[in-house]
Amino acid sequence: MTAEAFQQIAPTLPQEPGIYKYYDANGNLLYVGKAKNIRKRVSSYFTKNDHTYKTQELVRRIRRIEFTIVGTEHDAFLLENSLIKQFQPLFNINLKDDKAYPWIVIKNEPFPRVFLTRQRIEDGSQYFGPYTSVGRVRDLLNFIKQTIPLRTCPLNLTPRNIEKGKFKVCLEFHLGNCKGPCEARQSLEDYDENIAQVKNLLKGQLSPVFQHFKKEMKAHVEALEFEKAEAVHKKIRFLEQYQARSVVVNNSVDGLDVFSIQKDGDIAYVNYLMLENGAIVQTKTLPVEARLDEPVEEILAFTIGQLRHTFGSSAKEIVAPFPIEYDEPGVQITVPKGGEKKKLLELSEKNVQYFVNEQRNKERLNVGTKKNRHPVLEGIRKDLNLSEVPVHIECFDNSHFHGSYPVSAMVCFRHGEPSRKDYRIFNLKTTEGKNNDFASMKEGVYRRYRRLINEGEDLPQLVIIDGGKGQLGAAHEAIEELGLQGRMTLVGLAKNEEELFFVGDKESLKLPYNSDSLLLIRRIRDEVHNHGVSSHRNKRSKGTFKNELEDIKGIGANTAQTLLKSFRSVAGVRRSSLEELAKVIGIGKAKIVQAYFNRGDEEDETVPGPASGPGPLSPEGGT
Repeated sequence: MTAEAFQQIAPTLPQEPGIYKYYDANGNLLYVGKAKNIRKRVSSYFTKNDHTYKTQELVRRIRRIEFTIVGTEHDAFLLENSLIKQFQPLFNINLKDDKAYPWIVIKNEPFPRVFLTRQRIEDGSQYFGPYTSVGRVRDLLNFIKQTIPLRTCPLNLTPRNIEKGKFKVCLEFHLGNCKGPCEARQSLEDYDENIAQVKNLLKGQLSPVFQHFKKEMKAHVEALEFEKAEAVHKKIRFLEQYQARSVVVNNSVDGLDVFSIQKDGDIAYVNYLMLENGAIVQTKTLPVEARLDEPVEEILAFTIGQLRHTFGSSAKEIVAPFPIEYDEPGVQITVPKGGEKKKLLELSEKNVQYFVNEQRNKERLNVGTKKNRHPVLEGIRKDLNLSEVPVHIECFDNSHFHGSYPVSAMVCFRHGEPSRKDYRIFNLKTTEGKNNDFASMKEGVYRRYRRLINEGEDLPQLVIIDGGKGQLGAAHEAIEELGLQGRMTLVGLAKNEEELFFVGDKESLKLPYNSDSLLLIRRIRDEVHNHGVSSHRNKRSKGTFKNELEDIKGIGANTAQTLLKSFRSVAGVRRSSLEELAKVIGIGKAKIVQAYFNRGDEEDETVPGPASGPGPLSPEGGT
């Protein structure tokens, strides 16, 4: 969007706090921002001349502006964080973290179970976490099992079911891990007392648990139940050992979030320490990608908002290495100069420095590993006289089911290993059966690389065509039509002699039968063959092999059979004109059939369709 175009819509922007969204010509969300004054903030993008290259590129792509007015700047901050997390716009700060963190759930049910989960379900259950370490979760659950008897079975322990005697105690009861509520051997009140102690443990409040066990031990001693008293005493010692393993800082330091940040190129690393009851209960270091050269103060403020939301922090004080703009009611930002909080900040900085060093070491190792992971790739480069090492190889093969349901299978190898997320199956619509093998190959290759071009993806260095000169020539026609000559090397692999053919060469290339190069090429060829066969096997198992005409809405089985009798095949129906179809099934149904086959190429089964068209050059907004 030009500055002149923006001036036409600038007066329509509100001068109130809120968030604004930028969209490109295809309706893709580019950027979400917050502002005290929406008009003033958005105008700065189009009136200033000192923007970085990345910001200039953002402005160049903007075609539509939307906004949402909110009550306060803090509301704008929360909404901005929520939208960025949900849509991950191209130009916004990106928290490079896609993990589903584990939680400990106390299930909303009679005699609640306590277990690990990665999914939060709004069913009234109580969740604790999330935790950054599965190991910590398992330690907590093992500790609970050792000290507090709870049921682990999935039985529906309603009062009615228990009264009817539907259940029998299991081995957990005999091991002492459960008190047998299924047979009414434990009351709901006693079980709820155990759950209360679990909640105290998960909140880091160990004192009430100590008091509960000491009271229970004293009662056993007074009743001369010394064996039971000793069992409770063991739990107290176990609890003391667990407390000693906790990272206790200072009992006077409570409800505190500590953050530090270190920038390394376009990536910033933020460390988070969460303190409760004087102990570090969470620690997390997160890589953050800065996409518009944002200052570290802005990156840290944004990441603090995201992490506090993710981990459900309600701490009223945040320790940071420098002042930041973080507008959350009742929350104080502290930049410590000394004392316990300064030590905590230094601990956080030590963690983030360690993480950065580890990342650098991994990158150095990965570079060396990728270069030397498969010396065979260098061998293929020499054997096939390629201009570069083929770290990205793709292979095509045609497959059909008794001459019907033709597909083109494609597999992808990166650094000599299968990249199964890149595998594709193309359901062919312009060919029919094994007698059109060349056309099938051309269609599969054309659709694959047309898509990569449209999406701006990298092209492979080497493309293997499973077949002889005919299939190789058909694939080359697709490459020529796409204008990709010279950008990749095509080679055909003859099925019988395992000879390699290049486009235009009369003589084949025969590699030593047991050479590393040919072994990898054969492995790739076998992989694509299995991929195509598996696709047909899956279709057979799902019962999806049927007359395709029956899939057309408005065309029944009888009409489909009539069409096949008249035109011999689905491809024959597809090639027929509207007049020819109308003579057989009438003009109404003929239009339905023709509309079905004119709906456009069917895309890869595992790839989404293209983005929607451009939107209007105008602001849209509302609350």
